[in-house]
Amino acid sequence: MALTNQHKIYAAGAVLALLAGGVYLKQRDAKLDDDKHTKRAGAAALPEVKISAEDVDKITKIELKNADKGSVVLEKADGKWRVKKPVDYPANEQNVKTLLDNMKELKAKELIDPSPSAYAEYQVDDVKGVHATAYKGADKALDMVFGKSGGRGQMARKLGADGVFAISGYSSYLYTREAKGWRDNAILKFDDAKVTKVEIENEHGALTFTKDGEAWSAKQKKDKLERFDDAKLKDMLRAYKALTAEDYGDGKADADTGLDKPATLTFSLSEGDPVKVRLGKTATGESRYLVKEGSPQVFVVSSWAAGWGVAKADKFQKPEEKKDDKDKKKDEKKDEKKK
Repeated sequence: MALTNQHKIYAAGAVLALLAGGVYLKQRDAKLDDDKHTKRAGAAALPEVKISAEDVDKITKIELKNADKGSVVLEKADGKWRVKKPVDYPANEQNVKTLLDNMKELKAKELIDPSPSAYAEYQVDDVKGVHATAYKGADKALDMVFGKSGGRGQMARKLGADGVFAISGYSSYLYTREAKGWRDNAILKFDDAKVTKVEIENEHGALTFTKDGEAWSAKQKKDKLERFDDAKLKDMLRAYKALTAEDYGDGKADADTGLDKPATLTFSLSEGDPVKVRLGKTATGESRYLVKEGSPQVFVVSSWAAGWGVAKADKFQKPEEKKDDKDKKKDEKKDEKKK
């Protein structure tokens, strides 16, 4: 049967449609392939920024440089961390561990700007950035500068890799602690249940608290302290049994801290040597300078702890009954007798 012109047109249209469909599919596959390559290339361009879990225990040194708070250097020796700069002092082990744990969580998410000229804009330059370096022996396991945080995330750069990146996992407060926050702030550690005697000497006189079994008694100089409230003494023991420092009085003379004319507190224990501290002047607010017997380190302790050592006797007494209250009790007793 001969094809009409109309049939020929339909056939040609069908062929063209098939050809167009083939071209479309080929172009679509090529685009998908290009997209895959682009994504792989983009992922390859993002640097590895975290410390691996297996390397965390191998870190021996950490340097933190902060434009606002100066530099801190932490070093590990014999399994213990120590602050080496700005002072030489035992480190707060938990704070160091938390920092290292955070370094395991860092991850580059997106390249923000490939140019080093953008460092100042995103505050990852040497002027405003927070520079953290962790060493595994002589090698750098992490070398990062952290900057601005905004809508696109936390900005950072990795030393040795050009560009500004958005990263996840970063907790700024762990990297920007003041130097005192890296120091071990523990001063005293004793079991308050094992305290058998407490002696306080200050400008208001001498107080002695003695434990007999589970009962406490108190004397002011040699006389019995009337209205003694043993709950107050127990509050004081709670304040001192795990005493920590708010700050440090490095380099200050005794005359400046008031430790040349101190108040003294002595805690005698059923086991071990007595624990003795000296309290000086106020440092800031009602916080005071303090030293532990046998150590030259000057601490600053909270007003809650310091207040007990410089207090008058009435801080350990129950309130004196008012005359009206006494009369009321007498009347109540009379009423009871009548009944």
